[in-house]
Amino acid sequence: MPPDASDGGSGATKPAKAKPVRAKACPICGKPATEASRPFCSERCRDVDLNRWLSGSYKIPAAPADDDEDN
Repeated sequence: MPPDASDGGSGATKPAKAKPVRAKACPICGKPATEASRPFCSERCRDVDLNRWLSGSYKIPAAPADDDEDN
């Protein structure tokens, strides 16, 4: 018997089973994120994050500007 005969003769292999996707934790409160507010758990946590960006609580690190580059 050929090796492919055990799968019905089609030669195709069984597809791998997908692992269930776990909801990632909300970066603000740690609750599971919802699809509607992803990556947050709610509109409230989205607004809290936006407020942190707008108020300057979050900062993106950057190298200090070198003023000698113009010369």
